[in-house]
Amino acid sequence: MTAGLVAAAAIGAAYLEAKTLISEDAYMIRGAMTNGLDFFYNAWKGRVQYWYAFEDAVKKYPNNPAIVYPKPIEGKKPSGDSYDDLFDVETFTYQQLYDEVLKMSHLLRNKYGVTANDTIALNAMNSPLFIIVWFAIWNLGATPAFINYNLADKSLLHCLKVGHASIMFVDTEVEGNVRPSLAEIKSEAKCDTVFMDDDFLAAYAASPAYRAPDYERHPEQKDYDTAVLIYTSGTTGLPKPAIMSWKKAKLMSSLYGHSIRLKNNGVVYSAMPLYHSTAAILGCLPCLNRGAAYAPGRKFSTTTFWTQAKLTNATHIQYVGETCRYLINAPPSPDEKSHQIKVAFGNGMRRDIWVKFKERFNIPAIGEFYAATEGPLGTNNFQQGEIGIGAMGRYGKLLAAILATRQTIVPVDPEDETELWRDPETGFCRVAQSDEPGEFIQKIPNPEKVHETFQGYLGNDKATNSKIMRDVFKKGDAYYRTGDLVRLNDEQCYYFVDRLGDTFRWKSENVSTSEVEEHVGASDPNIEQVVCVGVKVPEHEGRAGFAVVKLKDASVKPNLDQIAEYSLKQLPKYAVPLFIKFVDEIERTGNNKVQKVKYKNQKMPHEEGESPIYWLKGNKYVELDAGDWASLGSGKIKL
Repeated sequence: MTAGLVAAAAIGAAYLEAKTLISEDAYMIRGAMTNGLDFFYNAWKGRVQYWYAFEDAVKKYPNNPAIVYPKPIEGKKPSGDSYDDLFDVETFTYQQLYDEVLKMSHLLRNKYGVTANDTIALNAMNSPLFIIVWFAIWNLGATPAFINYNLADKSLLHCLKVGHASIMFVDTEVEGNVRPSLAEIKSEAKCDTVFMDDDFLAAYAASPAYRAPDYERHPEQKDYDTAVLIYTSGTTGLPKPAIMSWKKAKLMSSLYGHSIRLKNNGVVYSAMPLYHSTAAILGCLPCLNRGAAYAPGRKFSTTTFWTQAKLTNATHIQYVGETCRYLINAPPSPDEKSHQIKVAFGNGMRRDIWVKFKERFNIPAIGEFYAATEGPLGTNNFQQGEIGIGAMGRYGKLLAAILATRQTIVPVDPEDETELWRDPETGFCRVAQSDEPGEFIQKIPNPEKVHETFQGYLGNDKATNSKIMRDVFKKGDAYYRTGDLVRLNDEQCYYFVDRLGDTFRWKSENVSTSEVEEHVGASDPNIEQVVCVGVKVPEHEGRAGFAVVKLKDASVKPNLDQIAEYSLKQLPKYAVPLFIKFVDEIERTGNNKVQKVKYKNQKMPHEEGESPIYWLKGNKYVELDAGDWASLGSGKIKL
C-alpha cells in the first residue's frame, strides 16, 4: 500500500511539473542569475569578451576534450555496413586548443599584421582550424566576420565590402569560389586574401605562442559592442552583416548551454555550418565556456550523421531547418540508436515529425529554440514527455510573467501584414488573445539607446531602423519586430505560425503556408517535402497558392487526383494550392533555409526545359499550358 502511494505521488508530481513547469522555471531563473552575475561582474572588470571565459575554462578543465573532430578520410570507402572507417577522430584538450590558438595568434600578428582594430573575414568549412583562427582573432582583439563559403562573385565581394574586412583567410576546399574574384576583392573591397594551404599550415605549426596583453582586447568595450559579424542568409537579397554582441556571445550562449543541460562532460555534435549563429553562438560557444566538447561535422550527411555522433561520443546533437526531416526520410542507419545522445536541440523542427524523431532515434529530449541572428531575445522549449510538442518556447507561469515584460505578440493589420494593427482611436496596438496569431515583438528597454539592446546591421541604418517599431503600447516606447507570426496558448506554449511575408492573401483571406505544406504533404505517402508560396496571377488581387513538391521516389508518378481530393477536403477552398510543381530538389541556402523568393517569382506556365506546372481546374489538377495561362490572366477562366 505504501509503495503504491509513493508511486502514485511520484506520478502526480511528475504530471504537476509537466503542467506547471515550476521546477523548470526555478532551474532557468537560477541559471540566469548565476550566469548574469558572472557576466556583469566580468564586464565591470573590463573582461566582457568571451576570450576570458575560454581562458577560465582552460584553467579549470585543462585535460577535458574541447574539440572532437570526426575528420573525413579522403578516398576511404565503407567496409560492409559500417561507416566507422570513413573518419579519423581528432581530439584537442582545452590546454591543447589554447596552445594552438596562441600559435595561430603569433602567425596572424607577425606575418599578416592583424591588429586589434581589424575586421578579419574567415571563409572556411567546419573543422578545428575554423575555431583556432576564430579564437586567435579574438585573442588579438580583432573582430571576426564569418563568410558563407558558398558565396562567390557579387555576393562575396559585397560581404567583404560592407564588413570592412582587411584580410580574408580562406579554406583551400572552398577556394574555387574565391579565386575568380581575387582582383575585385583587392581593388574594390581593399581586402587581402590568404589561402590556408600547406605553406600556411607549416608556418602555423612552427610558430611560437603569443597571448596579446589585455589592453589590446578593448577593456573599454560594453556588452553591446561587436563580438563577431554574422551575415544573414540572403534569401531576399544580398547578405547583411548582423552584429553579434558580447552579451549574446558570452552571456546568452552560456545561459543556452544551461537550458539544454550541457555539462562539463558533454559533447555537442553539429554538422551545421560555423559561419552561422546557430552553430557558432549556440553550438560551439556554450561548450567552450563550461568544459564541454564541441564536435564539428565537416558537413551534413544523412548517411554518416549517426556514425559521427557515435564516434564523437555526442550527448547532444544540433539541427536547423529541415535537417530532422532529412534524417527521418533517410534509410535506417546501423548507428541511429547506438549512441549516447540525450538531447537534440536547434530550431525549425516541424510538429509532424517531432515525435517520430524522438522515437526512431531514441532521443529523450528536444531543445527547440527560437531566435534571430540579429534579434535581442529568444525562446526555448526543453521538451520531454507528451506536453509541448511542436512549441518553439514553453514556460511556467512565473517565468512566462517575467518574459511578458520583455516580449509579446500583437495582431497585424489584416489588410497589410507588414503593419501592426492599431486602434483607430488611440493609435496603439493590443496584445493578442490566447491562440490568436500575431507578430512576435521584443521590447527595447531604453528607446533612446536602441543599440544597447538591438545592434542591427553594420553600416545599414535603413535595414536596422526597419526592424524597430515605436509607439506600440504607449507614446515613446520601442519594440524590435521579428517579422514572424506566432501564437501563445493558455499553457504558455509559443508556436511558430509563419514568416510574415511568406503568408499571402487570396480571395480576401490570409493563407498560412505552413498549414498548406502540412496538408499537401500528408495527401500522398510518396511526398517528401512541400514548399508553399503565393504567386501573382495577372488581373487578380493577392497571390494564388503555389506548391512546390519533392517526391521520395521520383520514378513513381504523382497521384494528382489524390492530392487534389485530400487538399480540398482538409483545407479551405481559398487555401488549396492553385498551382503545383514537382521538383527533384528543393533549393536552399547554405544553412538549409528554403529559397522561397525564387519560387514566388516562378515564370508561368514554366521555363523551357523545366518541369511542367499543374493548375487546379475545377477539382482536378491538369497541366498548365500557355493558353490556360492567358485565359486565367484575361479573366476568361474564373478562379
